[in-house]
Amino acid sequence: MREMKILCCISHVPDTTTRIQFTADGKALDRTGVTFIINPYDDFVLARAAELKEKNPGGVHVTVLCVGQNGASSTDSVDANLRKALALGLDEAVRIDAQPVDAFFVATQIAAYARDKGFDLLLFGKESIDYNGSQVPGMVAALLDLPFISFATSLEAENGKAHLTREITGGKEKIACPLPLVLSAQKGLAEWRIPNVRGIMQAKSKPLHVIPPVEATPRVLTRKHELPPPKGPFKKIDPDKLDQLVQELANKGLI
Repeated sequence: MREMKILCCISHVPDTTTRIQFTADGKALDRTGVTFIINPYDDFVLARAAELKEKNPGGVHVTVLCVGQNGASSTDSVDANLRKALALGLDEAVRIDAQPVDAFFVATQIAAYARDKGFDLLLFGKESIDYNGSQVPGMVAALLDLPFISFATSLEAENGKAHLTREITGGKEKIACPLPLVLSAQKGLAEWRIPNVRGIMQAKSKPLHVIPPVEATPRVLTRKHELPPPKGPFKKIDPDKLDQLVQELANKGLI
């Protein structure tokens, strides 16, 4: 039986506790002192890829890919996050050495890399927590002319076919789809995993390839980022004092 090839695409994003600041011109994130992590939604696909590999010893090869450049500090290292992914028991990593300037640029880089590699599954988190665009997986599928399943919460793959569950309004949808395909996943696909010491040590010697980007023109021009305005003052009302709440709303002309 032919080895199944899986590509897990991850994003390098600011930690969820980061206090966001922008550069003086407002065109980019001020990365000073910011800790970067693997995008949390991507952790689900990494964990599921590791499970599929464990269920099929010697029958699954998993590559982890990220489009990004290492920052100036150790807390802004794409390579370090790729090593963390490899520590889950995955096989090799690839970093495309370019800033992820917009979704189309990133999708073009991933598609160019994957086009002739024969991947059966291209796995993504449903969105990255920095821009929450949910655009890249669908773009990659379109560029490669592959089926695309979004928001998957379960995945089984064998004998050239994938069986999936995805959440839809009012329920769940079960899908069977021939491989290859592109999938974006959300919570439920797998349980997050924490690498063990053995995995961390083994990851240090696994292949991590750094390759140049292909030519691609971004489709989005960022003029400026702005922080949302601070929240205004608010008044707390005892939930048992509904009359007071009604009076406050009436005074403001809201009812």
